[in-house]
Amino acid sequence: MLGNRKGYVMTTNTKSRNARRKKTGNESRRERGTHRERDEYGEYKLSRKEQKKIKKAKRKRKLIAMLAVEFVLILVLGVCVFGLSKIGKLQNLGVDPDEVGQNEDMDANTAELLKGYTNIALFGLGSRTPGSLGEGELSDTIIIASINNETKEVRLMSVYRDTYLNRADDTYGKCNAAYSKGGPKQAMEMLNTNLDLNIKYYVSIDFTALIKTVDLLGGVEIDVKEEEIDAINGYMYETTEIAEKAEDDSINPYNDFITEPGLQTLYGVQATAYCRIRKVGNNDFERTERQRRVIEQIVEKAKSAGLGTINSIIDEVFPLIATNIPQTTLIGMAASMMSYELGESSGFPSYRSDARMDGQQVVVPADLVANVTELHKFLFDEDDYYPSPTVLEINDKIIADTGVTAQETDSSSE
Repeated sequence: MLGNRKGYVMTTNTKSRNARRKKTGNESRRERGTHRERDEYGEYKLSRKEQKKIKKAKRKRKLIAMLAVEFVLILVLGVCVFGLSKIGKLQNLGVDPDEVGQNEDMDANTAELLKGYTNIALFGLGSRTPGSLGEGELSDTIIIASINNETKEVRLMSVYRDTYLNRADDTYGKCNAAYSKGGPKQAMEMLNTNLDLNIKYYVSIDFTALIKTVDLLGGVEIDVKEEEIDAINGYMYETTEIAEKAEDDSINPYNDFITEPGLQTLYGVQATAYCRIRKVGNNDFERTERQRRVIEQIVEKAKSAGLGTINSIIDEVFPLIATNIPQTTLIGMAASMMSYELGESSGFPSYRSDARMDGQQVVVPADLVANVTELHKFLFDEDDYYPSPTVLEINDKIIADTGVTAQETDSSSE
């Protein structure tokens, strides 16, 4: 057993799952793959620490819309305002939506339910070359945007990039490497394979898109902490180099270094460096929160920006976006733009532990089946999700590799 965890340790194996398959009724179906102890009312038992910190996590989730979603909104807004004349600026990496693989052994009820949703994978890339959005790039941000086709509600699930999963090529490791190995197609298949999803559309962006957008909007107001200053200034060296490679007048690569804490205006390079801070605070989880702060500011400024500014952002940013969403689908999304409602957001995995695999620190779902069950309930209100044999097999492999089973975990860092 890895980690110093307390209570609720319950090993899962194929034999016990086969026994559970004989249960009938919605209650037994909800129990499958979920091994945390329940209280007298049938709810999961949480420690006092979890109860306190999950409240804090939920406040953070309200903003998770943000880093890649902002550029989806710009994309749709551009189609809505300027029509098809702007679509040609987008990158097309040749990924046919109909060729993106998914689990053929998915439960029939789940497959039917998913037809009522449009699921889009959003990838924020750590590209060091502006506009480089294909294979060879790691996905720093992975967000699943699920649109209810009937109600137009959009729910978001952020997949932590260090999560230990099957990378859709029968290798296991950090899930963000799937994009580097096989581009957006393999990254989407990674999500589909591990999570029983039907994703076939993606949107990818890179650092330079964020730099340009912030500068064109006149900067963002951020309350910088004392302990963040050195990290921001350190990242500004590399971020400035990226900006200079873009050779574009809309980028100001010579922003002053941050010298004092407090509320201040951060321009493109500064704001991007701020988003990249990782080793201050709670690592990846706090970095996600910083990204959300910046994008929240971008959204607010974009709301009051004139058409000229929006047009400039589209002209500058569209070439730094890759997507395989068809024109007809984009037009339909644009027509329904005013009906979209941003709902709740969450993070995956909810129940997790840490481990070192091949010399790297990874986030381990504890266990995968319990987390995928939670994901389907959150995104699709699916109370009777039943994991496919593929997900069950991956779950067993992760347990065998890491020794991490279903147990009480600290979910406070979401």
